[in-house]
Amino acid sequence: MFCKKPLGSNEVVESFPVGRRLAFDGAKGRLWVVCTRCQRWNLTPLEERWEAVEDCERLFRETRTRATTENIGIARHREGLDLVRIGEPPRGEFAAWRYGDQFRRRLRRQLAWAGAMGGCVMLGASGLVSLPIVVGTAVGFGAYPALAWEYLRPRTKVRLKSENDGSGAASPVVKFSLRDLRSVRLMPEDDGPGFSVEVLRGVRRARFRGEHAQRVAAALVPHLNGWGGSKLAVQRAVHEIESEGHPGRFVSHVAELGYRDWRGRSGYIRSMPDSTRLALEMALHEEQERRALEGELWILEKAWKEAEEIAAIADSLLLPAGTDAFFDRYGDDA
Repeated sequence: MFCKKPLGSNEVVESFPVGRRLAFDGAKGRLWVVCTRCQRWNLTPLEERWEAVEDCERLFRETRTRATTENIGIARHREGLDLVRIGEPPRGEFAAWRYGDQFRRRLRRQLAWAGAMGGCVMLGASGLVSLPIVVGTAVGFGAYPALAWEYLRPRTKVRLKSENDGSGAASPVVKFSLRDLRSVRLMPEDDGPGFSVEVLRGVRRARFRGEHAQRVAAALVPHLNGWGGSKLAVQRAVHEIESEGHPGRFVSHVAELGYRDWRGRSGYIRSMPDSTRLALEMALHEEQERRALEGELWILEKAWKEAEEIAAIADSLLLPAGTDAFFDRYGDDA
């Protein structure tokens, strides 16, 4: 996930006391905790979901302070908990709710930072403090080492899924700096659909494929979208995904386009149009959730098969000896 800040807690939903903003889809039985800092939607584990979704639905109906459209509603509980109710929205409306606040908040934060830096420059240019003195003082106090540290320090970490070889070794963790982020390339796979991610780490090139590529791209692209985007940019991003019909196909399509840098080298994510880069972040996040849901379905199917086996054993204990042999011999005719 992009943000590592605590999700907070609530005392309103007894079955799920996590988060200050919860989004839920009663029809599909899905529950997300929305980070109030970065507005990221975090899908909750299946086993913690069902009762909490019912509680959220009940609380939403009981809350009087709310705003709704045809497909999405938001309500604020008197204890400060925000509830977002999802109906059957088109992708565009759902994405506008889901990602719009997140991207606009990034944009406002960056504009505020840029304004503060501009104020320092104006202060130096105004004659109150000369710019050479400002720069000289900054260097004197070690600004260059600080800037170098900002450029080289780890910005994000990605835990790569390792093969279970029985050794019990922890999965490897890869760290990426701002210098690494500028070199990220999205490349099409040579032997079929999909994509790989290439990163220049120092003087060595690292290439990630398959699930590793998914993990690395999903972690790095939000940092390349640090300026977020406007409402119009989000709408354009949604349209780009919709034109491909599926988030996974969109990512593969973008990899095939091979956006080039100023030297003509293809695949650089930072060379993509802003709306395409936002769409890439959205699509990668949705693909992560789809994979998580597929994993839950596999777990459910496995649990169902185990339950069937146990039920069959329990049923057989109630039958007289020789029943199995009788049915094996005569089958359905019995």
